[in-house]
Amino acid sequence: MSVLVLLEMNAKSGSAADIKNWLRDELHHTRGFDGCNSITFHSNQDDPNNMVFVEDWDSRQQYEKYLAWRVERGDIEKLMGWLGGEPSIRYYENVGV
Repeated sequence: MSVLVLLEMNAKSGSAADIKNWLRDELHHTRGFDGCNSITFHSNQDDPNNMVFVEDWDSRQQYEKYLAWRVERGDIEKLMGWLGGEPSIRYYENVGV
C-alpha cells in the first residue's frame, strides 16, 4: 500500500529562493527514485518561508531509503543550512474511506 509523505519546513528569512532554485535542479532525482510515484512542492501563500512537499511513495521503507541516499550525498546538510529549524515529516496511509 502506498504512503503519503508530508515534509514541512521553514526557510530562514531570505533563503526561500535558494531552496526553490536548488530544487529545480534536484527534484528530477527524487521523481526518478525507485518507489516515488509523485512529488510536488508548495509555498504557503500567507508565509512564503513555510513550504511543504507532498509525496506519494510505494512504501515508507522506500522513502526512508531515498532519504538515506540524500543524507549520504550531503543534500540534507545543505538544505538544513537554509532552514530555520528542523523539518517535520509525517507519514499517512489511505484508509479507504
